[in-house]
Amino acid sequence: MVKVGFIVEGESEKLVVESPMFQQWLHDHDCTLVTPVIDAKGGGNLLPQHIEPFIQRLSHAGVERILVLTDLEDEAHPDLVRQRVAHPRIQCIFVAVKALEAWFLADSQAMNAWLKIDDFHEPQPEATPDKPWERLKQIASEHGKRGPGASKVAFTQKLLKHWGFSIARAAQHAACPSAKELADYFRAAALTPPPSLPPPP
Repeated sequence: MVKVGFIVEGESEKLVVESPMFQQWLHDHDCTLVTPVIDAKGGGNLLPQHIEPFIQRLSHAGVERILVLTDLEDEAHPDLVRQRVAHPRIQCIFVAVKALEAWFLADSQAMNAWLKIDDFHEPQPEATPDKPWERLKQIASEHGKRGPGASKVAFTQKLLKHWGFSIARAAQHAACPSAKELADYFRAAALTPPPSLPPPP
């Protein structure tokens, strides 16, 4: 088992990565998650000068692959985010486009469970006119359902616990390549040995 550690942008991402379903999915791909996942508490804290203590913490925990999960937000391209966050000891930076909630939209099964319908499909979850969080509110209104509420974290907790959100399913959506990138990474990781990391300073 390859020991992986995540540094994430916020509490919602931390909940998703630490969820039993995601941890089991990692296990199925010969990886084990080192917990707790580190919540950087905002994309601004993922800059190299701030991320070093997080990396040292994971290194001392014996992590073999250090990974980052953050949002695109208003950047023009995921590579701009990767360039901003890049660090020699980070193996991969996953960028949810435009934000994590786009991955929620891509999991039709979880969305059907939330809305209590059976035919949900968001054609372009990564290309919503506004942020995907606003799209969730719009969808609830269109179906006469209670909206996601004021708290993204509370909604994420419900989506995981009650409606079974799965990154693996989101990755199967033809128009959600940012989730597919994460899924493909772990499928490939299961076939390759972990890199030799330099020792922590």
